[in-house]
Amino acid sequence: QVQLVESGGGLVQAGGSLRLSCAASGSIFGINAMGWYRQIPGKQRELVATVTSGGNTYHADSVKGRFTISRDAAKNTVYLQMNSLKSEDTGVYYCNVRTRVDNYWGQGTQVTVSS
Repeated sequence: QVQLVESGGGLVQAGGSLRLSCAASGSIFGINAMGWYRQIPGKQRELVATVTSGGNTYHADSVKGRFTISRDAAKNTVYLQMNSLKSEDTGVYYCNVRTRVDNYWGQGTQVTVSS
């Protein structure tokens, strides 16, 4: 049983920072990539950032320069450092882990940015 446990969401003022964490546990092998998606009210779930097993990263244009994804491979943990937060970043953030054969999702953590 694979479990993704997210933490770090919350309420922050515009311009502030939050750091999300997601720890993967259980029988999980051959991780290809770990990442973060978000669902903003009224919109479809969108990709925010990913990091591959080789350390290559991708950040969506909307967060580039403000958010940074990183990974601790030894701990099967992925982080999302979010700086200069804007009200439009408000939403539910989901951790995603992709292996060769499966795709796993966290339960989601709420991020609310007040203007």
